[in-house]
Amino acid sequence: MRAGKLPPDMLSRLLDGIPQDDPRVVVGPRPGEDAALIQFDGRFLAAKTDPVTFTTDLIGWYVVQVNANDLAVTGAAPRWFMLTLLLPEGTRAAEVEEIFDQVVRACADLGVTLVGGHTEVTHGLSRPLAVGAMLGEVDEGRQVLTSGAQPGDSIVLTKGIAIEGASILARESAETLRRAGVERQTIDRAAGFLSSPGISVVEDARLALEAADLHAMHDPTEGGLATGLLELADAAGVGLSVELDRIPILDECRAFCDALGLSPLGLIASGALLAALPPEQAPTLIQALDAEGIQAAEIGRVTNREHGIELRAAGESRPMPRFDRDELARWLSD
Repeated sequence: MRAGKLPPDMLSRLLDGIPQDDPRVVVGPRPGEDAALIQFDGRFLAAKTDPVTFTTDLIGWYVVQVNANDLAVTGAAPRWFMLTLLLPEGTRAAEVEEIFDQVVRACADLGVTLVGGHTEVTHGLSRPLAVGAMLGEVDEGRQVLTSGAQPGDSIVLTKGIAIEGASILARESAETLRRAGVERQTIDRAAGFLSSPGISVVEDARLALEAADLHAMHDPTEGGLATGLLELADAAGVGLSVELDRIPILDECRAFCDALGLSPLGLIASGALLAALPPEQAPTLIQALDAEGIQAAEIGRVTNREHGIELRAAGESRPMPRFDRDELARWLSD
């Protein structure tokens, strides 16, 4: 198989075959859900594991952020983190120390405690690989599931796309972009996207929970916004109608995609948060986010499943594009 997520049909079949025998597991392995929820004395323990494989620059900082994001979109507060770090032979001690410093700083910024993990030098690797496991907690009744989206809901997207994809390209493929005609200032701006607008959605989710009665949240990552929307629809058993011209595509991302022949809709998109909520509350949510410096836009509506999953542009409708693998993975492997 090629680099990227497992095919959705295969993943669904594998997950469907997992026994679900513990009644305390409220949310187990399901396509589209960002984290597991386990019942503990009136609260839920939220649990998530996620690797960082696309980038080696700031890998320690990255692995904390992406795992915290997946907990935050369930309504949970990230609390405890474990790290598995696999290093290629020949890694210098200074590189290991830098990765650990990144992890410790990222945990401190989020109020998360690093509680354990595993490290080793592994034969056959060409670059470091980091796998995180984040634990958190949410009060029972306050959890938010991807599967909670309802027909009639508005779909709100924070910040824009594709923050993570544009940042990785700028930090690791700057010369390729320059040769493709992208201006250096554009590349330099995108390189700073990790911190501004940032790939964390922990604050986005916290503000959204305070401002509105959310039915669903989701963290579009590998496979981009299009895959995140499809995951939301599949998890909730609904259709979607999304307006292409309402999707905030960052200028730098558009420039990179035009130069390299990529689609912004399929480019890894950490940093953006998808929320489904009653339409009358969408303006309130957008205003609350804007007051804290987080831009957001209403990009479409949740529809009945029979309606399908459509992308509307220039008054015409077509099926939402599907990406078998992330555009970044496709470009890196071509």
